Amino acid sequence: MSDFRIKTCVLGPVSTNCYLVYNDTTKEAVAVDPGDNGDYILNKCSELGIKLQAVLLTHGHFDHIGAALQIARAFTIPIYASETEDGMLADTSLNLTAHFTGHSLSFHADRLVHDGDELELLGYKWKVIATPGHTAGSVCYYLPEEEVLLSGDTLFQDSYGRTDLPTGSSRALVDSVLRKLFILPGDTMVYPGHGESTTIGYEAQNNPIACYR
Repeated sequence: MSDFRIKTCVLGPVSTNCYLVYNDTTKEAVAVDPGDNGDYILNKCSELGIKLQAVLLTHGHFDHIGAALQIARAFTIPIYASETEDGMLADTSLNLTAHFTGHSLSFHADRLVHDGDELELLGYKWKVIATPGHTAGSVCYYLPEEEVLLSGDTLFQDSYGRTDLPTGSSRALVDSVLRKLFILPGDTMVYPGHGESTTIGYEAQNNPIACYR
């Protein structure tokens, strides 16, 4: 039986999915998109008996980054984000923290990732897939051996990311989903930034974005 585990924490005013991805044998873990309520995330880590090794961000919007600094400082761990998105993390007018939360948040990632990078975390391979559209620097994290995709706000169950916020592009989003995500194996489990998990196979057949093929 695989020692790969994912714990979903639904956080914040727009119900963002923060994922605690961990190895159940070593208890090493990664937090993906810790968007809010850092104390809850820290308590959940203690409850699960896991130790975070990194924070991974899919993009720089307020609801995905809100607790990133708190978590990173608590465990003294690096924050990963796309090089293209690093400017958004530092610019409150782009990451929308001041507008939506009333608390400005500005920082830079410690590790900048690029399309095609392969990360070694928790004993698993994580492939970085650049998926511009929701934001210019959006990325997904794909674990091929575990058949898991962490899709951020690029792909949802029966839907896809909005493109009317800073640096968004509907044309880029369609291209990202059709050319980069729908080519993945159909059994790949998709864990999105909001809502329920799904599969690539289901979305390729049923997602409204498929009509642009």
